[in-house]
Amino acid sequence: MTIFPPDPDFDALRMELARLRADACWTYDQLAERTGLSRRTLIEIEQGRTVGTLNTWHALAHALGVSFDHLLGSMCAGHELPGPPAG
Repeated sequence: MTIFPPDPDFDALRMELARLRADACWTYDQLAERTGLSRRTLIEIEQGRTVGTLNTWHALAHALGVSFDHLLGSMCAGHELPGPPAG
């Protein structure tokens, strides 16, 4: 039997990014400077027009001082984690 995981909550991921940026009191320009990403990319991610790459999220996590798993884990908040395989 195949059990599919719930869909990732990309809205929660974008909201966490926006919250972390606001907590740091950084503009898009300041975050762009700290990540090497373009201001346009950051705006498009926060507004849901693009998802970004793993490298993008890795750079964001480092710049914002949070772990990669903390940042991406926001997509799974409230998801029931699977248990070990039945054997």
